[in-house]
Amino acid sequence: MQKDSSATSENTGSGTIYLLMGRSSAGKDRMYRELLADGSLRLRHVVLYTTRPMRDGEEQGSQYHFVDEAAYARMREEGRIIEERTYQTMAGPWRYFTADDGQIDLAAADYLMIGTPEAAKSLRAYFGEAAVEPLYIETDEGILLERALHRERRQEHPRYDEMCRRFLADREDFSEEHLAEAGVTHRFTNNGEPEACVEALRAYIKGKTWTSA
Repeated sequence: MQKDSSATSENTGSGTIYLLMGRSSAGKDRMYRELLADGSLRLRHVVLYTTRPMRDGEEQGSQYHFVDEAAYARMREEGRIIEERTYQTMAGPWRYFTADDGQIDLAAADYLMIGTPEAAKSLRAYFGEAAVEPLYIETDEGILLERALHRERRQEHPRYDEMCRRFLADREDFSEEHLAEAGVTHRFTNNGEPEACVEALRAYIKGKTWTSA
């Protein structure tokens, strides 16, 4: 992943971007939904962009803004991409990225996002280190595989080869070295008790959340 050199900014507000990180099937989506639904946290969401195909049950503009390669290339040329990562899949390259499209205003609110260590580094470079708080969800590898297999079996056209590729890629992407580079200092465990993990995340964020007057 290479961040566009023209995409630079400083955090002039008091808000924080809480970035949930974890390997595929760690439970990030559930944590994300439940934390956003907690009105006491007053967190705003940011809809990311992706060029991957829409999965069963997904909706445009809900989980992601689904775009094609041409739209991605146009936004990149315009300098609107804050962070991006590309996965070389069995079906070709799938891109995920955050765009400077007016969704993030740190002078007005705190935000909750899902990302990777590389995304954390780019977001911290763009908004300032103090503005981005990476929160890592840890899960046993055996449990990760079981969850991924269960999810893939529910798809109309399962891609077990892609599931295995992503599992191995995640092992490298979320290595201890990369987590340290991303500034990860807070970890939360989800080995089968997601409610407890959500509560731990909620308590941590509630203790730090800045809210505007």
